[in-house]
Formats: sequence, C-alpha cells, structure tokens
Amino acid sequence: MGKRKKSSRKPGAPSAARRRQPLDTAFTCLFCHHDKSVTVRIDRKEGIAQLVCRVCDQRYQSKTNHLTEAVDIYSEWIDAADAAQKDTQSHRRPVASSSRLAPVAPPSVGSDDEG
Repeated sequence: MGKRKKSSRKPGAPSAARRRQPLDTAFTCLFCHHDKSVTVRIDRKEGIAQLVCRVCDQRYQSKTNHLTEAVDIYSEWIDAADAAQKDTQSHRRPVASSSRLAPVAPPSVGSDDEG
C-alpha cells in the first residue's frame, strides 16, 4: 500500500485569525465629539468622498482613488482640521502688553503762527 499524496488533500477551513475584519465606517466628530455621528460616502465613479457629521453638520470633501477607504478620508479630515487650526493661530495679531492707549495729540484748529 502506498501513501496518499499531499496535493490530493483538500485545504482546511480558514482560521479566524486570517479573516480580515471590516474597517469602521462611522466615526467620532472632531467638533461636537459625538460617537459614530460622522459618516463617509465614497463615490468611486466620480472620484469624490464626502464626510458629514449628522449632529453638527460639519462637512469635508476630498478626492479619492480605487484604494481609498472611509478611514482614509477621516484621517485626511483630521489632518486638514489640524492644519487649519495652526494656520489661524499663526495669523492672529499679537495682543498689546499694556492696557493703556497711547496719548493722541488733539488736532490744531487754528494757530497764531499763520499769517
């Protein structure tokens, strides 16, 4: 009697560790902090993704490709919000160190030197 060849055996069932777990599609809003209020819609045909918060109506739109997932758009939104916050902080005018205003000279109405 001979042994069976390995190639003739059927593959076993896939293990639970090998299965890909689905990525999140609902996220926490950066502005109103509600859990699972932000949803992402990806239109692969048009190449546009839209992110919308159902509570505070915050919106973000980005270009996509065939590899883009919802979590990628959410991370782009986080990066864009951080960049906008840094930009507004750098463009603020410095606050004066003293609360006093500089004295203003009164306008001269008429002087006696004119002749």
